[in-house]
Amino acid sequence: MNKLNHVAFIMDGNGRWGQKKRKDRNFGHVNGVKAVKKTVESAVKLKIPILTFYVFSTENWKRPRSEISFLFKLITIYFKNELNSVISNGVKINILGKIEVLPKQIKSVLKQAVILTKKNKRIIVNLALNYGSKDEIIRALKKSKKNITIKNVEKNLYTSNLPNPDILIRTGGHKRLSNFMLWQLAYAELYFLDKLWPDFKSKDFIKIINNYKKIKRNFGAI
Repeated sequence: MNKLNHVAFIMDGNGRWGQKKRKDRNFGHVNGVKAVKKTVESAVKLKIPILTFYVFSTENWKRPRSEISFLFKLITIYFKNELNSVISNGVKINILGKIEVLPKQIKSVLKQAVILTKKNKRIIVNLALNYGSKDEIIRALKKSKKNITIKNVEKNLYTSNLPNPDILIRTGGHKRLSNFMLWQLAYAELYFLDKLWPDFKSKDFIKIINNYKKIKRNFGAI
């Protein structure tokens, strides 16, 4: 039976879900946050130690400014309202990506969340914000300088102190990685779901985990 340490998510379909409900795309983002919360709760019950969510990519800056502003405001409000609950539930928050260029308010809230949860040990939740895997790899190569080895590159990735994901789950019907954790997902099992992210349920999560546990993982061996 395969041990499960780390699950990564590409949460695709929030905007389409909102429009499908005859609302706007922002309505989908609100319900997407609810799905994240439920997924974290499920992971705690299933004793999965690490989750990573692709929240905002370096390519997402191409979206309408109003949608970007709403998403950042939504994240800011969530942590202002829920940070005490996050702390009391033992959730450790990590941020992957270049947050230094984010608006001042969300940057401040995120840094506070990281500081106040750094000693928590029940589950690690990584939020990939203003994240692009190609940028991450270039950054790691530059930090490795002339001594470019697999070990040195991995030491300089955002995930340097974490095991690579065992599973990637992408909702929304598209079967691509979209510049997400290209290095770290080299040996991950990939699961692509047609359902949109706000419709992702605990039963979907459990089904994928049960499937994963049955897979023979050889990592190049026989």
